[in-house]
Amino acid sequence: MDLSFEHQGEYLFVRRVGPSTVTIVDRDFHKSLLVTPNEVVEDWPVTDAAQLSLTDVETIAALKPEVVLLGTGERQVFPPAEVMAAFLRRGIGIEAMTNGSAARTYSLLAAEGRKVLAAFILP
Repeated sequence: MDLSFEHQGEYLFVRRVGPSTVTIVDRDFHKSLLVTPNEVVEDWPVTDAAQLSLTDVETIAALKPEVVLLGTGERQVFPPAEVMAAFLRRGIGIEAMTNGSAARTYSLLAAEGRKVLAAFILP
């Protein structure tokens, strides 16, 4: 799925999402990753939402997002309840959705200057 090539402002944007690829600006990623408007964390070791742990919450929280968009692949899958609760206790919103939905929502929030983080889980 190609997303809009036009964007306002200077931020890292998602250009394209496929079953096993996410393209940030003009670079393809084939392993799970975290992306904020200012940085990409490559080779995030998560390949399934069910394996998310409190360690992953700490990794993500260290990037100081207001909201986390958890892209769980081609299907929406919710992480363990303790992971969701850990984000909420820190005052960080979290939404689980497909990778395509996470990319579109991330693009909108990043364009608004929000402190958003998209976590894309790839097989």
